[in-house]
Amino acid sequence: MELYLQILFRTVFLYLLVLVVFRLMGKREVGELSIMDLVVFVLIAECVAFALDDLDKPLFENVFPILILLAIQYLNSLIALKSKKIRDLIDGDPSIIVEDGVINQEEMRKQRYNLDDLFQQMREERIPSVQQIKYAFLEPSGRLSIFLKDDDPLIFPLIVDGYIIDRHLKFLEKDREWLLENLKKKGYEKPEDIFYCCYENYDLHVQLKSTNKNGT
Repeated sequence: MELYLQILFRTVFLYLLVLVVFRLMGKREVGELSIMDLVVFVLIAECVAFALDDLDKPLFENVFPILILLAIQYLNSLIALKSKKIRDLIDGDPSIIVEDGVINQEEMRKQRYNLDDLFQQMREERIPSVQQIKYAFLEPSGRLSIFLKDDDPLIFPLIVDGYIIDRHLKFLEKDREWLLENLKKKGYEKPEDIFYCCYENYDLHVQLKSTNKNGT
């Protein structure tokens, strides 16, 4: 009887602990998990499995690694929140798989993404032909974001967290000099002070970081 009570206590305790840990890690859909998220979740699952399998081992010895993983993930999220470069390093950038109806074979090889994957995700989005696609982005989560040629013009962020995204400028056939010149015309001297900037309806739309006033 004592054995079953111990199993019951450990199961309930670990269940509540894992709920708290996942809640502290922040809200994120399963399909949007990064590689770092998946690694942490797998390791936590292993720690829980060991805690339930080896009842002779003190519970805290199994809980301690979970707390360490929580601290690592929390620290990682704080650093990623502050730095766009760190986010890109950990999570990666979206990759263009299709552009103007043309499949990017080199990028597919680089991402180890095959035609069966592409066609499956196209079917899931009810898109029968590659020729209908203006852009298809393979997100870091593995999800394919598709924009059709008949859709509204795709709006690219040009500055995120003070970091200029050069590849988006290239898509618009613009450069940094053009961006900085137009920002100055609007009264923005330092890109690092800008939280978000995009090019929409032939104009720049700007939001400053929260320590400054917002502007458009």
